[in-house]
Amino acid sequence: MIRVMLVDDHALVRMGFRMLLADAQVEVVAEADSGEQACAEYPRAKPDVVILDISMPGMGGLEAVRRLLAQDPKARVLVLSAHEDTAHPRRVLRAGALGYLTKRSAPDALIAAVTAVAANKAYVDPQTAQALAMAQVRGETSPAEALSEREFSVFVQLARGLSVAQIAENLKLSPSTVGTHLYHVKQKLGTANQSELTLVALNWGLIEGNPGSQPR
Repeated sequence: MIRVMLVDDHALVRMGFRMLLADAQVEVVAEADSGEQACAEYPRAKPDVVILDISMPGMGGLEAVRRLLAQDPKARVLVLSAHEDTAHPRRVLRAGALGYLTKRSAPDALIAAVTAVAANKAYVDPQTAQALAMAQVRGETSPAEALSEREFSVFVQLARGLSVAQIAENLKLSPSTVGTHLYHVKQKLGTANQSELTLVALNWGLIEGNPGSQPR
């Protein structure tokens, strides 16, 4: 039986996944509602697979992937996302996640993804894989591709409406370091303020909904 940890900030979402996985003989051994809690619970739970939502309050999913892999380089992480851009899957897989699945995928795709990742095999849902392939063929790149990994994390959190102080707390950085990253982000993206950064993020599908709210 595959043992998983569910990481999502919505209890109802976790309940739905738990019921779906139970039907496939997959055991949920731990749950967490944030990346911070997931990192704290992981050593105790020792799951075969971490199923992790990329859009959560706090450090968020991308940072959680990095920290989980820093804790355990052999950690097997499957990221779930409501985003349909190509920047997030690129970043997530580059950070060390084995799988990436959009929440629009059919329920049986979740089982297939968990099974593959548990076997230490990469899994990307067909829709995302096609988007990545076509973007490469057409030479399409998001402006965010010019950003470093840390700059990207700062950019996304700022675009969601978080303050420099909140981002510093979430990413365990000093406010001055966040300010430096923010300066470089603005320079690279040709933006002057937070509103313009948010517009760039919305236009490229990097965030959803209203600034200051967590996208689903």
